[in-house]
Amino acid sequence: MLLTNCSVNQMENVHLVPEEEEDDLYTGYNDYNPTFDSEDLHNDMAFQQAVRTSHGRRPPMTAKYPGTAIGGRPIGTAYGSRMPVGTAMGRPMTGAVQDGAARPMTAVRAAGYSSAIARGSVFDPLGQSKGPAPPLESKNEETPEEKIKILEKKVNDLIEESCLAHARGDLQLSLEKAKEAGRKERALVRQREQTGTADHINLDLTYSVLFNLANQYGNNDMYTEALNTYQVIVKNKMFNNAGRLKVNMANIYFKQKNYTKAIKFYRMALDQISNAHNAMRIKIMQNIGVVFIHMGQYSDAITSFEYIMSESPNIKTGFNLILCYYAIGDRERMKKAFQKLICVPLGIDDDDKYIPPNDDPHANMVIEAIKNDKLHQMERERKALAEKYIMTSAKLIAPAIESSFAAGFDWCVDMVKGSQYVELANDLEINKAITYLRQRDFKQTEAVETLKMFEKKDSRVKSAAATNLSFLYFLEKDFDQADRYAELAMSADRYNPAALVNKGNTVFVKEDHEKAAEFYKEALRNDSSCTEALYNLGLTYKRLGRLEESLDCFLKLHAILRNSAQVMYQLANLYEMLEDPHQAIEWLMQLTSVTPTDAQVLAKLGDLYDNEGDKSQAFQYYYESYRYFPSNISVIEWLGAYYIDTQFCEKAIQYFERATLIQPTQVKWQLMVASCYRRSGNYQKALETYKDIHRKFPENVECLRFLVRLCTDMGLKEVQDYATKLKKVEKMKEIREQRVRSGRDSSARGRREGSAGSGNTSNLTHTLPKKPSDVDLLSGSSSNPKKPSGSSSSPINTPPLRASVSRSEAKYSPVLEQGRDSGQSNHGTSAKGERLSVKLKTLPGSNEPYEASAQQEI
Repeated sequence: MLLTNCSVNQMENVHLVPEEEEDDLYTGYNDYNPTFDSEDLHNDMAFQQAVRTSHGRRPPMTAKYPGTAIGGRPIGTAYGSRMPVGTAMGRPMTGAVQDGAARPMTAVRAAGYSSAIARGSVFDPLGQSKGPAPPLESKNEETPEEKIKILEKKVNDLIEESCLAHARGDLQLSLEKAKEAGRKERALVRQREQTGTADHINLDLTYSVLFNLANQYGNNDMYTEALNTYQVIVKNKMFNNAGRLKVNMANIYFKQKNYTKAIKFYRMALDQISNAHNAMRIKIMQNIGVVFIHMGQYSDAITSFEYIMSESPNIKTGFNLILCYYAIGDRERMKKAFQKLICVPLGIDDDDKYIPPNDDPHANMVIEAIKNDKLHQMERERKALAEKYIMTSAKLIAPAIESSFAAGFDWCVDMVKGSQYVELANDLEINKAITYLRQRDFKQTEAVETLKMFEKKDSRVKSAAATNLSFLYFLEKDFDQADRYAELAMSADRYNPAALVNKGNTVFVKEDHEKAAEFYKEALRNDSSCTEALYNLGLTYKRLGRLEESLDCFLKLHAILRNSAQVMYQLANLYEMLEDPHQAIEWLMQLTSVTPTDAQVLAKLGDLYDNEGDKSQAFQYYYESYRYFPSNISVIEWLGAYYIDTQFCEKAIQYFERATLIQPTQVKWQLMVASCYRRSGNYQKALETYKDIHRKFPENVECLRFLVRLCTDMGLKEVQDYATKLKKVEKMKEIREQRVRSGRDSSARGRREGSAGSGNTSNLTHTLPKKPSDVDLLSGSSSNPKKPSGSSSSPINTPPLRASVSRSEAKYSPVLEQGRDSGQSNHGTSAKGERLSVKLKTLPGSNEPYEASAQQEI
């Protein structure tokens, strides 16, 4: 059917000659399709528009495409070269398959897509059925060029790792990486020489490796190796600008305190730097001036600093110049240098630019963003550093430039008021007052008058002045004025932690500890690093008996002040009060590492070990305490008793003789010396000692009794004289006792008679006398030879121990002096005294010769 249609279609264009016109052979030649009429094309508007729009967009006519002018397909004719007319065998049909793919329906075929599916294939526009793409061709790393590139990359990576390790603070790792980079770089150079590419050696890489290695040697304090590495770089003429590294070599010589070589290398580096790099030349000259200061050559240092101040002035150089003038004592040049210092430009804009305008929200946002950026932080740091140098310079030169430091401060204040640092004038005035305070004469009116001038100034200055005034009056024990100025400081600045601490101190001395604790806690809320408030809060809790809270305060303070002797002692004392002697000993051991020569701490350690029963450790610390402070009676007493207890009476003599020198009016120490001679068998020396005691204390009953016994046993003639004196003294003693008893009886009768008249008065009278133990604690351990024998028979009566760490304990605040002994255990110290007294009372045995009849006498 398809073939028939094709034949019919072909026959439609065949014109048969009609029968009636068979004779006309040319009939039909003038018949044509009007579409091919080209005569009227210029009148065809549609055709003209198409020509105008499509002209120039048509593809070039080449011989590749059919229907072109050059090498085109021959025009179809009736013979030979004409394309055959489509038949069932030859003409390609629309939609037919050609070369395995369907013929596109358009003239341009889409990439990777066809409108019909080829026979025997599936729809796969992405070509996934072909499988994965073949792998990329790997580089051949065996070639010398590739090996060299890989090695260079490893060297650069090692240099970077070394620098990063140094930035993290791991100096050892940074040095190891630098050394490894050096080994890899040398291997790289050898490999280039072997491959014949030595001309292409990377000098920049070699310089980087050597420079980093030298730096890491210097950071690890390996100065000799660093200098050798720098020498390798400097001597290599192939490195450009290597002479600048002599500055680094000079810095190392400076660290080694080899100042002569440091000067030499600084000057060599200065010669190799051109004037175009003026900033570096100025820095090198500043280093030279600093080295001259260390060498004591102030004139040479002044020359360098004056040149810098004339060329490019800066704050540090101006401060150093003032120091040099101060060292040589040149008053006038000190003044000129100070004037130059306050005129140095900082290169900082005014703070007005950070004040946001009210009408521009966009500008407000920008100002808010830059208010605390890195640049503004740097400006603040530079300004704070300049103020610090100016304040230090003023405090340094003020006493030297005028006849008195007050006049010098006044001159500095006048100069500062006329400079860009006008706000420092008030701080200088306050420093002037503090200088008065440092003279330790707190009653001078100048300090008070100077500080009182600030009462009507701005709040910041007023608060600082009032705080100092409060502290000043507190030291003078004028607590009312101290409280008044503390209130004034708090009203001017409620967030001033120093003012709150002073207020707490004034409340503390009035025994209102709970309120004082509140002020200290408020100071800590305003400034958590206020160590004075934390220390005083711990003392307040200790006074209130809240030992756990006090311990917590001092543990926090110890985390801030790691080497504070006062804090460690308070911790040890708190643990002792909490009945944890092992922790107390541990803290005291740490304290001895900070203050190894504190005799009181060593004595306290000895006391704790003695309470624990460790006599050997107690003896060690008591002996160390005696070595550093041989005038502590309690330590001398313990050591003497220890030697008597261990039957080494000869060694105990030196300690009791020392006690005799310290307390010559106390007869018990001389009796102990005589007793030690007698116990050791040296009776002649004992007799002489007793005679000497009798001359000094003729009414001492114990001395006369021992003299009678010794003279009797030794057969001496003086025995009768001493016996007579003994009887006389004993009789006088009995008379005194009778008088005392009669006086007591009469006073008791008077009290009873008075109580019959008024019961209230009787009750009041009975509450007045103190307990005997209280009287003993207040009176100490003095022994009056006129007392009855029962009261003076014991040769050793231990006074209560004082618990103090050192004379500088009141460092943090005045309250420390008040609260220093607040936590001492009277029970522990009195128990120690009783223990030593009982020990010495019971030392002599009943079978020993020359002992008194009573056991409690020696």
